[in-house]
Amino acid sequence: MKTVWTRRLDWLLAGCVLCSWITLSGCAGHAGLTSASERHDDIITESDETAERKRARIRVELALGYLEQGKPTIALDEIKQAILIDPTYSDAFSLRGLIYMRLNDYGIAEESFNKALSLKPRDGNVLHNMGWLKCQDGRYPQSMAYFNQALANPLYRERAKTHMAQGLCQIKAGQLPEAEASLVKSYEYDAGNPVTGYNLANVLFQRRDNARAQFYIRRLNNSEMANAETLWLGIKIERRMANLEAMNQLATQLVKRFPQSEQAAMYQRGAFDE
Repeated sequence: MKTVWTRRLDWLLAGCVLCSWITLSGCAGHAGLTSASERHDDIITESDETAERKRARIRVELALGYLEQGKPTIALDEIKQAILIDPTYSDAFSLRGLIYMRLNDYGIAEESFNKALSLKPRDGNVLHNMGWLKCQDGRYPQSMAYFNQALANPLYRERAKTHMAQGLCQIKAGQLPEAEASLVKSYEYDAGNPVTGYNLANVLFQRRDNARAQFYIRRLNNSEMANAETLWLGIKIERRMANLEAMNQLATQLVKRFPQSEQAAMYQRGAFDE
């Protein structure tokens, strides 16, 4: 069963379009738009842009805004116009891929990312997005290959995001030791990301590495980012370690703060193994 976090991550993780604590925090980039420092030629300034590229870029920026507002079809219309204006603009195809992922059309999304990569082969954001798309389609070896290509680029700056995506994909593939290693790397880059912290604690809990799982979930539950899922995981970890006082404190928070949650209901019926 997918959790609230993993359901919302399915498309948001691809390009980090909306950055909130329940999905991704601390995102620096926008929806696969590549920063100038990741390019392998001179930095593009306003005077370097052709009139067509400038018009296309404005359309892409409008499309991104609509996508962030939850209006993918309007965003798609802007992207279509951007591509008509400048069919060599890789960022437009990258965002087109994200829009089609949002619309659950993975075929066109993959075609869009491939086109973006044909125009800018080492774009780490597009490689990341393709890796996440392959993961959602269950093509795990291909997914790992794309993530690794993104991470191999020394100029790629979104390493925390990609290590986290890799870890979540490895969880889906049932590769818990590999998932732990990826999530630890992501945590080293961004210890404040609650999605990384939660999933790392959960993997360690599943692997019965209780003390380490306790460390990561306690840090999260002691922050303002705690929610019903994190409290419930904390309860199960403390229960397994026979820390009844800590378990009861977390349970009190869960029932008081999230009385209508599924996790509160599971606690009240003693469903610790669900």
